[in-house]
Amino acid sequence: MIRDKILLFFICCAFSPLAEAQTAIERFLQAPYMQGASFSLLVKEVESGKTVYSYDPERLLTPASVLKAMTTATALEVLGADYRYPTVLEYDGTVRDGVLQGNLYIRGSGDPSLGSAYLKIPFLQNWLDALQKAGIRRIAGSVIADERVFDAEGISPKWLREDIGNYYAAGCYGLSVFDNCYRLVLRSGAVGTRPEVVRTEPQMPLRFENYLETLAVRADSVYILGIPFDSVRYLYGALPPHRERCVVKGDMPDPPLFLAAYLTQQLRARGIRVKGAPSCYRMERRQGRWKEQQRTKLVTTYSAPLRELVRVCNHVSHNLYADAFLKTIGLRLSSETAQKGASFARSGSAMKSYWLGNGLETARQQIFDGSGLAPTDKLSASFLVDVLRYMAVHSAASDAFIASLPEVGREGSVRNFLKGTAWEGHARLKSGSMSGVRCYAGYLEQGGKRYAIAIMVNNFSGKAGQVTKGLEQLMLQLTIDN
Repeated sequence: MIRDKILLFFICCAFSPLAEAQTAIERFLQAPYMQGASFSLLVKEVESGKTVYSYDPERLLTPASVLKAMTTATALEVLGADYRYPTVLEYDGTVRDGVLQGNLYIRGSGDPSLGSAYLKIPFLQNWLDALQKAGIRRIAGSVIADERVFDAEGISPKWLREDIGNYYAAGCYGLSVFDNCYRLVLRSGAVGTRPEVVRTEPQMPLRFENYLETLAVRADSVYILGIPFDSVRYLYGALPPHRERCVVKGDMPDPPLFLAAYLTQQLRARGIRVKGAPSCYRMERRQGRWKEQQRTKLVTTYSAPLRELVRVCNHVSHNLYADAFLKTIGLRLSSETAQKGASFARSGSAMKSYWLGNGLETARQQIFDGSGLAPTDKLSASFLVDVLRYMAVHSAASDAFIASLPEVGREGSVRNFLKGTAWEGHARLKSGSMSGVRCYAGYLEQGGKRYAIAIMVNNFSGKAGQVTKGLEQLMLQLTIDN
């Protein structure tokens, strides 16, 4: 019997009666789309730690983007809310009579927000101004991206093939630019014809194998497949007929190299001659050309404070930001990572160790990226709630973290969730979704108290919208009775 499986605690008298909560959970679990699914729920008072509602809270489930709540919390803890990523423009060799006898380097620290559409930092103008101030009018060498602070494994090996190549699965490197994505402009004709690849914005050195179709549909279903460092991309799916401009986004195959090429192009367009071809650390090292030489700094471009970056990450569910945070955490916490370059595996272990050191059980949690894109990521509702409570009660970055979670019914991916209900204006939640997964974690404030909540569903059937509506109805039963 479902009733026998439910473990419910009613400690806080401000919540709905126990029987009503039992009935709500039973009703949710009996829905056709929940047959064979896994469900977990935990609600605790933030200050006291008392459990208010609980159902199978130790079960490990795929969190999807709810993992970002943990990643951003750890980043704020380890780096501080005011941390800014530095990107340094520097050169080796000498400058004489306006000629740089050497190479120009872009040295990254892992900043995911350089040129981001969400945070406008005028990095290019800063660099051009610095070159002008230094009197550099010609570069005898090359523009070289120095991205070695992270390893060359831009994508997690646990990501799905169907995601790799799309903009939301952008690789994470020591140098990023323009959210590591490009726009692909397509044009379609009559039904039955092959849609045309018009251009990329910005211009990318890519070759597209086009398997698209024009069908009598209302919306496009285009997706892009491709792997890092490969110039070939495969296009699948369909477009509606007679579309003059249809735009889809894909991931850059090599952001550091693109940034070096982009700066080279911008310099040449402004009359600064660059003799050599753009390059990056990965290519220089593979070809045996990398040399450690003394460099002279021209300018350092800083990102916005971390508090602003984590807000973007959680509001728009930015996978690249989250993965960059994870690798940066690894650099700070692991000497091995600092020596070998930040990887997903080493950084994930470092993040788990951090929370273990703060008294949380981490042995069973499985972390393969910072974004939650890997379906093999596994967290428990119990662990998520413990992290939420720690951030609210003990963290110096508490305000920054809580503000980074979008308000229910108003912002981000939860702007339509529980809209117009008692939760709107009283809750901040990070959502997580992928095929067969719907999760939420965050805070509820009602009745003069704060509550940490995690609710997770895996392996449901039917339409995702049905599950979302069912979760809304269930969560409304947990609303405090004023």
